[in-house]
Amino acid sequence: MPATNTSRPRPTAKSWAKFAIACTLYLLFLLWVESWWGLLVVPFIFDLYITKRIPWGWWKNTKNATARTVLGWIDAIVFALVAVYFLNQFFFQNFVIPSSSLEETLLTGDYLLVSKMSYGPRIPQTPLYMPLTQHTMPVTGTKSYLDWPHWEYRRAKGFGHPELNDIVVFNYPSGDTVALKAQDKDFYRLCYQFGDDITQLGQTVTASTPYDEAQRIYSRIYAAGRNYIAQNPEQFGDIVARPTDRRENYVKRLVGMPGDTLRIKAGKVYLNGRHNPDGEQVQRGYIINWSGGLSDEMKRELGITNEDLQAISPGQPITYTPLTRHTYEVLSSRKDIASSVELAPAASDWLYPQNKRTGWTAEDYGPIWIPKKGATLRLTLDNLPLYERPIRIYEGNSLEVRDGKVFINGQQATQYTFKQDYYWMQGDNRDNSADSRFWGFVPEDHIVGKPLFIWLSLDPDYGWFDGKVRWSRLFTWVANIK
Repeated sequence: MPATNTSRPRPTAKSWAKFAIACTLYLLFLLWVESWWGLLVVPFIFDLYITKRIPWGWWKNTKNATARTVLGWIDAIVFALVAVYFLNQFFFQNFVIPSSSLEETLLTGDYLLVSKMSYGPRIPQTPLYMPLTQHTMPVTGTKSYLDWPHWEYRRAKGFGHPELNDIVVFNYPSGDTVALKAQDKDFYRLCYQFGDDITQLGQTVTASTPYDEAQRIYSRIYAAGRNYIAQNPEQFGDIVARPTDRRENYVKRLVGMPGDTLRIKAGKVYLNGRHNPDGEQVQRGYIINWSGGLSDEMKRELGITNEDLQAISPGQPITYTPLTRHTYEVLSSRKDIASSVELAPAASDWLYPQNKRTGWTAEDYGPIWIPKKGATLRLTLDNLPLYERPIRIYEGNSLEVRDGKVFINGQQATQYTFKQDYYWMQGDNRDNSADSRFWGFVPEDHIVGKPLFIWLSLDPDYGWFDGKVRWSRLFTWVANIK
């Protein structure tokens, strides 16, 4: 009986060429991200193209046609998810504008292609997660990532660095702690808000209250609020912590660079004493008393959405509405449409830092110095509330005050040298934007990427056959929107 030939076919020149190309591209990728653990994959690439000892496509030889079809779909889906994982993690990611905080520059319903390459992609801190999810699985509502392994922050080289007035996508800094049934609310603001309702201590703090006494009061307010949230899970849900790269994605304009001293006067941003001019699309909030109807045509012409028309008095034609300078001038001259257009009062509650009475408002804020990597700050009890969160939370130090003295990691400290850069972000819809004025600095390790262009724009105010698609915005470069 003749012997059976079980030898595998010898690799061809074409197989060697494919292996050489695939291995070279993979090694260049490892060099870029500086992750040499990835060399463990090289033997598998060699087997895929050359030795073929692992039966990679074993399911193709099964005699059951149904099983072959199902396994073929599973193989295709797994390949697609892996491809999407790498594309989203290191190169590009889709992002949709959920709110009006950047109007008129970016509109609710704009779909953006965000470049991770512009500033360099982050090496994933939580590498095991389901592609196309940020932190929560659809349908089930369960967590979409594993906490282990967790890697320290690193960033591969990109084409550049964040620059002043860039529009930037970043992870929401205050999203490190979340109440699952109130994810659209800042957890720390909720704690202070409900804690103050319970204790009624907040109004006892003034700008002249000694630091130690003020912090004792704020600590009691925060603790009371957190306990209230924890004891009411039917209203707030569970309290969870999220790693940096699994926090919500936000998009704002970068208006303050590391090392700058920022001051806001009458709504205008000044850096190091010099005015940083607003773009044409920047909006301010106005109280409008409407004397006539506002047609759909006029809304589109003026760039006013239904979301912008926030009623103030039930049954009265008075709204809070954000307007650009141009729109304000048009409405001010049209008494047949608006009998009065007045600038709305600026927000003065829940500004950053929430544990210090500053007397600032959203349009008269600061001055505040933005931390820069390698820069040393002299610490005082007066400025400590501004920089406590970067030192303690973003840079991982223990910090406490005893007998009027600051202790960092158990050692008395009169100064601190920052380990990373920080940025100041604000929305172009200046009076209707939750931004750095309310939750502070954005650390470098929270930066995700830079929006390149709008690939789709859907207007939530209109139907599919009534102008839902904003055709004029399709494939518009974000950098060209001023």
